[in-house]
Amino acid sequence: MRRPLACMLPVVLLTAAQAAWAAPFDDVTQTVKAGTYQQVTSVLVARHGKLLYEQYFDEGGAEALRNTRSVTKTVAGMLVGLAVERGLLKAETPVLPYFRDREPLAYPDARKGRITIEDLLTMSSMLECDDNNEYSRGNEERMYLMEDWSRFYLDLPVRGFPEWTPRPEASPYGRAWSYCTAGVTLLGPVLEKATRRSVPAFAAQALFAPLGIERVQWPMQPLGSAMTGGGIGMRSADLLKLGQLYLAGGKWEGRQVIPSAWVKASIAPHANVRAGVDYGYLWWLQSFPAAGRTVPTYAMSGMGGNKVYVLPEQDAVVVITTTNYRAKGAHALSEQLLTTHIVPELLRGR
Repeated sequence: MRRPLACMLPVVLLTAAQAAWAAPFDDVTQTVKAGTYQQVTSVLVARHGKLLYEQYFDEGGAEALRNTRSVTKTVAGMLVGLAVERGLLKAETPVLPYFRDREPLAYPDARKGRITIEDLLTMSSMLECDDNNEYSRGNEERMYLMEDWSRFYLDLPVRGFPEWTPRPEASPYGRAWSYCTAGVTLLGPVLEKATRRSVPAFAAQALFAPLGIERVQWPMQPLGSAMTGGGIGMRSADLLKLGQLYLAGGKWEGRQVIPSAWVKASIAPHANVRAGVDYGYLWWLQSFPAAGRTVPTYAMSGMGGNKVYVLPEQDAVVVITTTNYRAKGAHALSEQLLTTHIVPELLRGR
């Protein structure tokens, strides 16, 4: 049975005045149904803690568990923050001591022992791992062929920096970024060892239960740990709650669920992806031109253009789920939906 909207967010609308939002957002409904953005499955918009728009475009509807792929990575970062709060981890904690059973490692190098939790959260460790480079030894497609995903990552060689590639010390924020699913996947076993619980159990108790999130589907690694690099299944409304949690500085219904200091650190820039795009602790930091303005956002992002956008200046959260996994330019499609149809309505409603 579907929950009433009043159960979804700390403060919820459905007053006559707020119903006036429905007509402007009809443009979103019409353009998505027309196929302009291909296979968008849901769009939700909340502002000031109130749900303004909720529409589903597939048979799954509100109760479907959406596979938003790498949105999972940001959830993993939240769990690390909760482990830090409990004194079980630190951002500067080295990861190698959790895997002494994997030694000796291939390509032994003292620098492997200096890889920290923060290096994994910012995708900037010294190991040669780049999912955007099909020739990279650490490309995630190679990992999926192996049984031991932790060993896959730890056995990677140290990355080289030819003269045309900026070294970390010459890069913004002192880190050289490359998109590496394998490194985030390592956080699953680290969390299990640090918390002495499975990732699903720790997440259910520490993160999901306080938010009233009950239905979550975790993919698993071949050796049994949860896959923290992608594939979690969650309802669109529950994804909205995660964005709302960070918009509120880690609070939910007056309770501090995630420490505000961790939220602040997570959405601060720690590495540069490319011009105009920075990276926090598994959050994407980007400003978009929309309606003649520049709109800052931080976002959870997954393959196919799956997004949970937080717009702090508009006090808004936007969820876009899709199955555009094989669509060309899927991320650009979701960005266009945000900036062309959703943000202008939020700005007009100020």
